[in-house]
Amino acid sequence: MKSLFKKENLFIRIAIGFGAGILLGTMAPGFSVDIKVLGDVYLNLIKMMVIPVLICAVMTGILNSAGMASLKRVAVKTIILYVAMFLASFAVAFAVAMLIRPGLGVVFENQPVYEGEVGGPVKLSEVLLGIFPDNIFAALSAGNILPTMLFSMLLSAAIVSVGEKGRPVTEFINGLSAAVFRLLSIIMETSPVGVMSLMAFSIAQYGTGLFMAIGKYILCCWLACIAVFIIVFLIPVLLYTGVSAGTFLTACGKVALMTLSTTSSAATLPTTIKVSTEDLRAPEAISNFTLPLGCTINMCGGACSFCCLALFVSDFYSLDLPLTQFAAMAVAATLINMAAPGIPGGGIVLMTSFLTMFSMPLDLIGPIAAFYRLLDMAFTTINVEGDVAANMIIAKSEENMLKY
Repeated sequence: MKSLFKKENLFIRIAIGFGAGILLGTMAPGFSVDIKVLGDVYLNLIKMMVIPVLICAVMTGILNSAGMASLKRVAVKTIILYVAMFLASFAVAFAVAMLIRPGLGVVFENQPVYEGEVGGPVKLSEVLLGIFPDNIFAALSAGNILPTMLFSMLLSAAIVSVGEKGRPVTEFINGLSAAVFRLLSIIMETSPVGVMSLMAFSIAQYGTGLFMAIGKYILCCWLACIAVFIIVFLIPVLLYTGVSAGTFLTACGKVALMTLSTTSSAATLPTTIKVSTEDLRAPEAISNFTLPLGCTINMCGGACSFCCLALFVSDFYSLDLPLTQFAAMAVAATLINMAAPGIPGGGIVLMTSFLTMFSMPLDLIGPIAAFYRLLDMAFTTINVEGDVAANMIIAKSEENMLKY
């Protein structure tokens, strides 16, 4: 029983809360509707942490990697490649999600209706203008994520530029970040209760048709990840680097064993570096830079996550989103994923912030959170294998440092 309450077993406790929510929603629908307030409190706690988490994650990521000036060329090349891979992954995932449409074709006892107004930028020009705030404090209080991230990046760069004078600020930010992520971990411990409440309400409100919708959504996410691996990673690596398919797939298989079991890019990093340098013969000088950086900002699995989530929620609630809205979402998702928190269930926080940014309903976060471990296995695997693929391409581009 004591092991059940260990930090790494949070997903088991969420699963128990999920099961309890199903029983409540089936056996006591009236009571389930009444206790939805617990789920709403849980979502409010997560939303409360979005801005602090993003600020701390962005600033510590920049401040703690400031000593890499000697690798500027590789750094610029790596960041450009990571952004290109993310956008390509978003496009591939969107194509897969459009074929499956996980939110359509499900019969509900009460058809889901969202009475709010879907907001957020529709034009890419509006997204770009929305990034630059005229009042950072107004942006913070309004919970505007993109301008907050831009300000955090610029402030971090300024702190680095003042050298030794900025060290006390860096130490303060590192300490603040530790406290913020500790608080977020504590809040995530309430997930079983929040998921139970939201699941009970969903079953009472929509009936068992919800299971079919969630099942289609999980299948859609896994198929999107597989398609991204083949189209965005495998084919370019084989064509550009000359590595054999067997060698690359074997190396990725070793990485996948770690990501599927830990669902952590950071925990997999030693294996990722070892496989890249020994099995794929990538140079250590490049691998030791691109792979840790990829753990922070290269989130192709996040592209699959956000794309499938947006289409799932829009179809589930019969929201008509134009293609320009999805293009804006791709730009926003690229920036949000740089601040992915490395904690159990951290993706749930990012999913919440993503839907909040575009004023989309959050009620499905609870049911999705119950199955998030299954989703996180796929997303983390694609995140890390994207790092491996990018590392191979960068190494090959640096005076053909790969020899096959």
